[in-house]
Amino acid sequence: MAAGGADLRRVVAWMGVALLSLSCMAVSMREATRYMGVADALAARCVVGVVGVLFAAILFPSLRGALAPRRLGLHALRNGVHFVGQYAWGLSVSLLPFARVFALEFATPVLTVLFAALLLRERLTMPRLFTVLVGAAGLVVITVPKTGEVDPLMLLPLASSAAFALAGIFTKRLTATVTALSVMFWMNAMQLPLNLAGADWGFWRSVPDAALLPLLGVCVSGSLAQYAMANAFRHGDAMVVVPLDFLRVPLIALVGAVFYGEALEPAVLVGAGIIVAGIVAGLRAEASRQVAVQGAADPAPIR
Repeated sequence: MAAGGADLRRVVAWMGVALLSLSCMAVSMREATRYMGVADALAARCVVGVVGVLFAAILFPSLRGALAPRRLGLHALRNGVHFVGQYAWGLSVSLLPFARVFALEFATPVLTVLFAALLLRERLTMPRLFTVLVGAAGLVVITVPKTGEVDPLMLLPLASSAAFALAGIFTKRLTATVTALSVMFWMNAMQLPLNLAGADWGFWRSVPDAALLPLLGVCVSGSLAQYAMANAFRHGDAMVVVPLDFLRVPLIALVGAVFYGEALEPAVLVGAGIIVAGIVAGLRAEASRQVAVQGAADPAPIR
């Protein structure tokens, strides 16, 4: 449904919550990694996720079906890829300027188009191909500075985006037969031992008080961001949500400049803008194409 009136206000409100939560997640992860490894922070998030779903299932018996061990092979494949994306993202925000990481995250929808064509046999239409090509141009603007030398660390957020795009493809296949709550539960349950394998047990024997608030931020803000983003898409079209999502780049750039002294890089904003413009233009063209196809398929009206 198109966003208009009250719906548009809901989209803006939910996107505001999502953008603030995403920024909080990035800051929390960077602060948490001052005291612990990325695996420790992600392990804590998994524990909260598992306990939260189990608690909800106890309160609401209708939710218990989500805990059933169905399609565990596909769950394992999805969660293995998603784990790589989560870990690479955690390293990215601890090592790179926030704005670069957030800008390169827009590679995810671009790569999703390619993966959907390769793995789901979805048609690579001209609008989708246009999105891919424009997105690639935007990534070049971000990753290749004036000196022409590419920072090897930029591969981390790109790897994260690729992993999240691939995980999204597996999620689409999963949600055809299982609920979103099932995906969330098995994601946390399966990724918990992977994170614990890399955890620092010495840290957990004596957790510094200063680490508690960043840990809480990591555990809460990520889930809140996903919930808010889902509600934004529920109340409005992707063509409305995606441009608003672009505001995460200047917002996190401002956070990085004020709190961490990170330089504002025009190339990052320009490159992210190019990617978002390509995504929005592709969405509009795809929507127009589908309307035209539907119109051609509809029978002529009786006069």
